[in-house]
Amino acid sequence: QVQLVESGGGLVQAGDSLRLSCAASGRTFSRNAMGWFRQAPGKEREFVVGISWSGRRTNYPDSVKGRFTISRDNAKNTVYLQMNSLKPEDTAVYYCAARYYSDIASRPDDYDYWGQGTQVTVSS
Repeated sequence: QVQLVESGGGLVQAGDSLRLSCAASGRTFSRNAMGWFRQAPGKEREFVVGISWSGRRTNYPDSVKGRFTISRDNAKNTVYLQMNSLKPEDTAVYYCAARYYSDIASRPDDYDYWGQGTQVTVSS
């Protein structure tokens, strides 16, 4: 059974940092693109960042560019999201996702496996 399990969320103040982890089990994702999405109450799921299977290519929307950094350790089947200079508008449930394919995608429908999410709350 394939599982993606996120961890590292929590309550922080504006300007603080958090590091999310996504550990995959049940199969290897070393040849698959992966990504992070987030969803705030009453809003649609939003693309945060994607990473290619090799880690050499990433894609960040303007909302997080320069503050968030994705990385992956294929030997550990784990993806990380380093979030710096957090803002209250970053508050959301953060989801890890994996694709069947190796290239980055930014739409939720392009991803095939999802974690259960981890809550990130940024107070002002």
